Amino acid sequence: MGTRYRDYQPDQAYLLPPSPRDWLSEDHLAYFISDTLDALDLGALHERYQGDGRRNQPYHPEMLLKVLVYAYATGVFSSRKIARKLDEDIAFRVLAAGNRPDFRTMNRFRGEHLELFSKLFVEVVQLAKRMGLLKLGTLALDGTKVKANASKHKAMSYERMQQDEQRLEAEITELLRRAEAIDEAEDELYGPDSSGDEIPEELRRREQRLEKIREAKAALEAEQAAADRAKGRSPDDQRVASAKRPQGGRSKYSRDFGVPKPKAQRNFTDPESKIMKTSKGFEQCYNAQAVVEEGAQLIVAATVGSNAADNGYLEELLDAVKANTGRKPERVLADAGYKGEKNLIELERRKIRGYVALGRESRQGGEAQGGAKDSPATARMRKRLKDERGRKRYRRRKALVEPVFGWVKRVLGFRDFSLRGLDKAQGEWDLVALALNLKRMATMDCRPQATV
Repeated sequence: MGTRYRDYQPDQAYLLPPSPRDWLSEDHLAYFISDTLDALDLGALHERYQGDGRRNQPYHPEMLLKVLVYAYATGVFSSRKIARKLDEDIAFRVLAAGNRPDFRTMNRFRGEHLELFSKLFVEVVQLAKRMGLLKLGTLALDGTKVKANASKHKAMSYERMQQDEQRLEAEITELLRRAEAIDEAEDELYGPDSSGDEIPEELRRREQRLEKIREAKAALEAEQAAADRAKGRSPDDQRVASAKRPQGGRSKYSRDFGVPKPKAQRNFTDPESKIMKTSKGFEQCYNAQAVVEEGAQLIVAATVGSNAADNGYLEELLDAVKANTGRKPERVLADAGYKGEKNLIELERRKIRGYVALGRESRQGGEAQGGAKDSPATARMRKRLKDERGRKRYRRRKALVEPVFGWVKRVLGFRDFSLRGLDKAQGEWDLVALALNLKRMATMDCRPQATV
């Protein structure tokens, strides 16, 4: 007797229309994201679409939002790949409810709602707090380098800009001279109506290049001037040659006011990104920061910067935690990237018990410079980390924040920003944090009730 198989007729049409809710299990991540976003205040999402009724019918923004957040939560970041998923993936099709927006629509929607993603990220953090998922006893913070949407080969140093500026000026002068000579010769041979396009095209290319270099050079100089002012220096404090100083000593300043270091760089594709050291060498990056809560390992604050060093972000992150959750943490754990007397004093001023590494984690306390007189907060931190209880508390840092970056880069696969510019990178990082938090909350079986 032959084997009897279950019925299989791929060409059989449906006698009754199927329900999309039957295509996925009830606990599927797509439904969790949809229900959670329904529980948030999405009024701001519709503001852009308000008008007098004469515009073409746009796609429903809540549908686009759910598709985009689910895409990021499942590691799909390209707008073209999202559009393909809307054809091929059941979960995407369920969230889109039969709609199939193209990649341009998805890309435009993402770019137009970056500020909204930041607000929704905060709303989800506050929702998690109301649901009792956040205790805010201990927070760990850290940063990771995420590649910008720009090649490091499109960057140029200040020294190279000065050299190329002089070279291009000389080439443009020579091309102008040659063009004028050719025009005169062609006027004699062919008359005044000859075009002679070859050299003018070459000239335009060099002029455009020179203009870009000058813009980048001026931007670097403006950044350096702002940094000099922040250090208390004025334009009158010029560099003085050592030979002119009365005692023949060294000048207080190695460079004139507003003059960048020769190796200072600026990228022509994404000027706000910077060359940063990564595990794979030097790349064009942004520094993506996150604060992770101990209990649920949710991200409670996130920011993006173009400074490769971490220690300048501590105050900003503490302010964001307070704004997002309504309260300050009891303890903060951070690696040596955040050390510094100023940061440690700030933690004490806010009455937050800090556990900040002062050097290599295997040799806490040995590398910090300055004694109790010059750096009293550093001395107190050194003493705290020498205590067995303090060391045990600090060791929790790795288990809190580093797995989150592992989820972002290895589970989701988010290693590159899709958008250019610091503000857009911030919006996309908030979208990543929002999607990751929702994915994490889905594993805790904590589905909120939709608002009416």
